[in-house]
Amino acid sequence: MAIAVDTFFLKPDAQGTLQAQIQQMIAEGILSGRFHTGEKLPSSRKLAAHLGVSRITVTLAYTELLANDYLTSRGRSGYFVSENAPVPPSYTPTPARGETIDWSRAIARRFTGGDVLHKPADWRSYRYPFIYGQADPDLFDHANWRLCAVRALGQKDFASLTADYVDQDDPLLVEFIARNTLPRRGITARPEEILITLGAQNALWLAARVLLNRRRKAAIEDPCYYALRELLLQSNGNVAALRVDQDGLPPETIPDDTDVIFTTPSHQSPTTATMPGWRRMALLDRAREIDAMIVEDDYEFEMSFLRAPSPALKSLDGDGRVIYVGSFSKSLFPGLRLGYMVGSEPFIREARALRSLVLRHPPGHIQRTAAYFLSLGHYDAQIRRMSATLMKRRHAMEAAIAGHGLTIAGGGVFGGSSLWMRAPEGIDCGRLAHGLRADSVHIEPGEAFFSGPDRPRNFYRLGYSSIHADRIPQGIERIARAISREQSVWT
Repeated sequence: MAIAVDTFFLKPDAQGTLQAQIQQMIAEGILSGRFHTGEKLPSSRKLAAHLGVSRITVTLAYTELLANDYLTSRGRSGYFVSENAPVPPSYTPTPARGETIDWSRAIARRFTGGDVLHKPADWRSYRYPFIYGQADPDLFDHANWRLCAVRALGQKDFASLTADYVDQDDPLLVEFIARNTLPRRGITARPEEILITLGAQNALWLAARVLLNRRRKAAIEDPCYYALRELLLQSNGNVAALRVDQDGLPPETIPDDTDVIFTTPSHQSPTTATMPGWRRMALLDRAREIDAMIVEDDYEFEMSFLRAPSPALKSLDGDGRVIYVGSFSKSLFPGLRLGYMVGSEPFIREARALRSLVLRHPPGHIQRTAAYFLSLGHYDAQIRRMSATLMKRRHAMEAAIAGHGLTIAGGGVFGGSSLWMRAPEGIDCGRLAHGLRADSVHIEPGEAFFSGPDRPRNFYRLGYSSIHADRIPQGIERIARAISREQSVWT
């Protein structure tokens, strides 16, 4: 029996080459049971004419499926579904029954209900996406990343692709971080003092689990990265939220019984405040005085297009009490989920053991691809390109904001990719953000970053990493107009 050519069609939103789409279409038909063993495929000429593609594209797809034993060729008769093709399982579904589990009793711990910022999946369709932390396809070096990924798939790197590292990491990536990335922050570290993580958030979780228990207290900034606060609260530990000022975390406000201090000195999240050198030394002195550890999240230091960033807090640490957290997710693309942690060897040893219990290690292929991308100079080239573009967008943001009388509450002194904004008192930025969606504008309300019951609702964040400079003035104009409308309603 022949399979009708009309059953084949290409999806308009499909990814990959035409050859890959045709291969996937036929393989899915076999795996789903729609195409049966021995059934004949349309001729390459007929299928090509039906799909509107070249005949060689269909022939190459058939050849690849033949090599993978999905299809078989019978002389001049054409291509047929192979007898060795994967057979879909045959089973009788169990009749649906009503659940009898009382999930309110069965769930021992709850992780829902905490603060989280909802980033719309369709943010790219917004005309004015002031979204933070997403990749701009015009700035990402996709071609060279693809070449590095292909190279990492080669026979030479077979072990890095397929091996179980157990609790170890890709030596090429660790070496690059030790010899190139960390020295730029004034940090010297041996491979035994470096751990690769699934982004900065994974590193923060590992640090919290190793350094804290129910009897110990953590000090965090207020406002701060909401996910850090949530993971500390979920651990049932004692958490002190300390309000930051224009210079970041004030050391004198840290309680005497603090065991671990979490801070973002180079680029405070979300206010973007940069901690000056004198305060960094004061923070180290305070930590030494109360014998506390410090976890330094050094995100966005690469985006230093206004001035060079200050040396990392870790570089000033002579006691080994600072745990340094870095990430490639912000500077490359957030879906990469690749970061690193630097600390004294006893700490890294425990963090490595904990990581191996949870996920063993980040995927070897991702690590090796990143190592090639970094070591071949593509990363530095991308950072230079991004910095030049972000500077242009930053200037456009500041000019438009000043022109419409909006208030910047914080802007990183060395750069970054966002501005921390303050709306007039009485403005609910959650409601403001919701109303702006109809105008194709996305902003991020700031309430989730604050701790405690009486959180300010008139702060919001404007990211400029994913909006073109020529659209910034119109977007800011719409925000100013929406704030004016909210004010008139409130008054």
